Amino acid sequence: MRHRRSDVLAHAVTLLDTHGLSALTMRRLGAELEVQPSAIYHHFPSKQALLAAVADEVLARGARPRTASEWPDQLREVCSELRHAMLACTDGADVVATVWAFGLGAAAPVAEMEKILTDADVPDELVAVASRTLVHYVFGHAFDEQTARQAVGLGAVERSLDSLPDFDLGLDLVIDGLRARLA
Repeated sequence: MRHRRSDVLAHAVTLLDTHGLSALTMRRLGAELEVQPSAIYHHFPSKQALLAAVADEVLARGARPRTASEWPDQLREVCSELRHAMLACTDGADVVATVWAFGLGAAAPVAEMEKILTDADVPDELVAVASRTLVHYVFGHAFDEQTARQAVGLGAVERSLDSLPDFDLGLDLVIDGLRARLA
């Protein structure tokens, strides 16, 4: 049975969301699609390429329309979208952050942040640092939140999840720091 790349990718995202990153193997994906694992390599030359495509798909599924006109609010929109997209899929934060760190994909949010900052006349030497700082904050917060929710949900730990809603306040602190630097 021959599958289209989009079907393989959709099933990989479903497998990730249903069973987590540890279950997303070429062998299991092939078995569930009733093909040899080598057939998956026709569409994705490596597991890293598959994970990059999965990360980009997780982000694409979380895309939201942009409405903000001021650069701080535009950054908030991008960061919030990134966070929500990662949290919408089991182990989404782990996959997206890892793929981005390895330079394999998941680059769209950072590119969008860099454009927002450049359009706001932020000095060139701060654009890359500011966008990386923001993305690191979002990745770290989302990973912490996702890990805590999964551990509590499995009964592995007893922990309050009260600190998890502080994402917006933390994001405001980072953006306010950038705004103060520019003043």
